[in-house]
Amino acid sequence: MTKFCRYMLMFGGLWFHAGEASEITIPKVTGSIVIDADLSEAAWQQATPVEIIYETRPAENTPAPVKTTAYVMEDGEFFYISFVAQDPDPGKIRAFYRDRDKIWDDDNVGIKIDTYNDSKLAYQFFINPFGVQADSIENEITKMESDAWDGIWHSAGKITATGYQVEVAIPLRMLNFNDRLASQTWKLELLRYYPRDVKHRLSTNKIERANPCWICQMTAANGFAGAKQSNHFTLVPALVTGASQQRDVAANSKGDWQTENNLEPSLDVKWGITPDISFNATLNPDFSQVEADEAQVSVNDTFALFFNEKRAFFLDNADYFSSPLDLVYTRNVSSPDAGVKLTGRHESQSFAFFAANDKTTTFIVPGNISSDIAFLDQKSENAVLRYRNDLTSELSVGWISTLRQSDDYHNFVHGLDAKYQWNDQNRLIAQVLHSDSEYPTALSAQLGGEAALRASAKGISDGSQYLDYQHENRDWSWYSRYQAMGENFRADMGYQPQTDFNKQTHGATYQWFSESRWWNRLQLWGDWDITHNSDGELLEKEAEMEVQLWGAAQSYGFVGLTRRDRVGSRLDDGRLQVDGNSQLFTENTFGAGAELQPYAGVFLGFEAEVGEKLDFRNNRLGDGLELSPELKWNVDAHMQIQARHIYRTLDADAAEVFTANLTDLRLSYQFSVRSFLRLALIYSDIEQNPLNNTGDVTERSKTLGSQLLYSYKLNPQTLFFAGYSDNAFSDDEVQDLTRAERSVFMKFSYAWML
Repeated sequence: MTKFCRYMLMFGGLWFHAGEASEITIPKVTGSIVIDADLSEAAWQQATPVEIIYETRPAENTPAPVKTTAYVMEDGEFFYISFVAQDPDPGKIRAFYRDRDKIWDDDNVGIKIDTYNDSKLAYQFFINPFGVQADSIENEITKMESDAWDGIWHSAGKITATGYQVEVAIPLRMLNFNDRLASQTWKLELLRYYPRDVKHRLSTNKIERANPCWICQMTAANGFAGAKQSNHFTLVPALVTGASQQRDVAANSKGDWQTENNLEPSLDVKWGITPDISFNATLNPDFSQVEADEAQVSVNDTFALFFNEKRAFFLDNADYFSSPLDLVYTRNVSSPDAGVKLTGRHESQSFAFFAANDKTTTFIVPGNISSDIAFLDQKSENAVLRYRNDLTSELSVGWISTLRQSDDYHNFVHGLDAKYQWNDQNRLIAQVLHSDSEYPTALSAQLGGEAALRASAKGISDGSQYLDYQHENRDWSWYSRYQAMGENFRADMGYQPQTDFNKQTHGATYQWFSESRWWNRLQLWGDWDITHNSDGELLEKEAEMEVQLWGAAQSYGFVGLTRRDRVGSRLDDGRLQVDGNSQLFTENTFGAGAELQPYAGVFLGFEAEVGEKLDFRNNRLGDGLELSPELKWNVDAHMQIQARHIYRTLDADAAEVFTANLTDLRLSYQFSVRSFLRLALIYSDIEQNPLNNTGDVTERSKTLGSQLLYSYKLNPQTLFFAGYSDNAFSDDEVQDLTRAERSVFMKFSYAWML
C-alpha cells in the first residue's frame, strides 16, 4: 500500500469516526463499580466510547500514532472514566511508582473538565499505568496551571499484554458546578500522553495553534441529569509529635544539646456550604514543612529569594486569590494558631477570603537595587480578600485587598484589576493598587543598606500600576508591558521584593514547526526593557535574545545573549539617590542549556552562563561563570535518584572573589502508590577571598542538611509522616562540619467525610 493510500485511510477514519462527534453524551448507569482497572462490570457496556484520535503536540491535529479508547458514564454520585490504551510495544511503556503529582514524564491518560462551560477554569486529572494520580487546576484568566490543588478521587491502573488500562471515579461532590440546572453541559477533553522519542499529546478534540485558549476548544459533554452536590462536611483531626534539639557551637567547643518536645493536636474543617461555596478552617495547624525546599544559591543576589508554598491550608483553592501581580505569597505567614478561608463562585462571579494570625511577623522590605527580610517578634493578623466578575466573555474585572498588622506595624493594599480579551489572539490586562504602611520605630536599626533607609519612613502610602498587552498567533506572539511602583508602595503579603521603579518591556517570539524526526519546533525570542526609579534615574536597561529548539529524545536546548546596563551599589548608603551616587556597569553574558530524556526513567539537564557580571559587594565588574547540571534516574519502577548541582564563581581584578558550590541529592524508594521513603541531602560550600573583598567576609563556610522521611497516604488528607532531620555547619571558627540542630517528627491525620 502506498503512503498516500495509508494517509487517505487514516483521514477517512477521522472523518467518519464517532469520536469526532461535536458533543459527548454521558449516560447514567446503575450497578456497583469497583475501581480496580479490570473493567469487567456490566455497567461499562453502557458507557459511551470516545476515541482519542488526534495528536495535538508536537504535531498539529494529525492522526494519533496509537489507539486509545475512553469510556464515560455517571451514576449520580460519581463520574466514571476508563481508558484502554493500546501500545505496539508494551515493553516500552514508561511507568514508575511515584508520589502524587510526579508522573509527568510517564505514560499517562487524563481528563480535563470545565464544569461551568465558560472557558475560565478546568479541573485536570491524570493517571499513569500504575494508577498514580496527578491533579491540577488550569486557569485561563492567568494562563497558569496549579498542581497545588489535591482532590480525593479514585483510580487504578494496570499494564496488559496489549498496553495498559486505567479506571477512574471522580466524586461529583468534589466538583463545583451549577446544580440548579436540570442537566449539565460541560466542556470535556480526554487525553493521552505517549512519551517515546518525542512526547506525543493525544486528544479527543483538535487544538488549533492559532487559538491560545485551549479550554475554549474542548468538546461539549451532556449528561448528569438531576445531579446535586451535597453540602459535604469533612473533619480532619491531626496529631503532630516530635522533639528538636539545638546547641551553640563555637571554635573548639560544643555546647550541651537543648531539647524541646512537641505534642500538638490540630483540626481542619472543610464544609461545602453550597455547591459553589466552600469554607475551610484550621485550628492549631502544623504548618511545618514536610519536604525540604529546593536549594538555591544567594551569593551575589540582591533581592530576597522565592520559595514555593507547600502547606495544604494555603494551597487549597489558591487560584481563587490570583491576580495580575503576585500579591499573595503565603510563605510570609510562618506559624499561625488558626486560620479560616472562604471561597466561592456563583455564575459569573467568584470570591475568596482568608484570615490567619501568626506568632511572629516576617516581611520583605523592598528597594529598587536590593531588598532585605524584616523580622518582628510580634503576633500579627493577616487577611486577603479577592473578588472577580466576568461581566462578559471578553471582560473581567476584579478587586483585591491584603492586610497585615501587628502592634506597631501594618501594611494594607487595595486594588482594582481588569482583563479584556476582544478576540482569541489579543488581550489587555491592567491593575491599579494603593498601599498604606507603618513601620516600627526600631526596625531601621535592625537592617542595613537600602532596606534601613526604606524602613525608616513612617506612615507611608503610595500607588502601583500594571498594564500588559499580549498578542498570540499560531507562529508569533508579541507583548508590551508597563509596571510602576511608587517609592512608598509596599505589598508585604505578596512577593514584591522591588519598589520605587517604573519599567517597560517589549518582546516578541516567532516559531517554526516541523514533522522531521530530528526537530519539531524552533523558536526565536527576544525582548528589551528599561527601568527608572520614581525620580527618573536609570536603574537598568536590558536586551535579550534566545533561540530554543525541541527535538528527538524529548530534547530541548537553548542559546541566548544578554546585554544589560545596570547600576551597582550606592556609594553612600545613607542616600537613596542613584545619579551621582552609583556607577553604571555593562554586563554581557552568554547562556546555554539542554535537557533530554533518551531512555525511560532518565532525565539529563544542563545550564550554563558565562560573561561579565556585576560584583555587587565590591561595586565592580568581574568575570562570572555558573554551571547547573541535573540528573533524574529511575533505577527501577520503585527507586529514583535525583541530583542537582550549582557551581557559581566570580573573578575580578585578576583574582577570585567567591566560589559557591551547592549540591541537592534526593534518593527515594516508592513502595507502592501510597507509601515512600525519601532521603534528602543538601550541601553548600562557599569560599570568599578576603584579599579581594571589601570589609569582613567569612573565608569558608559549609552547611549540610539532611532529612529522612517516610510517608503513607490513603489520600491527600489521610496520611502518616515520620522523619528525622539535622543541620551541620562549619566556618572560619568551626573547622569541621558540626551538627547544631536535629529533630524527629511524626504526623498523623485522618479525613472523616460526612
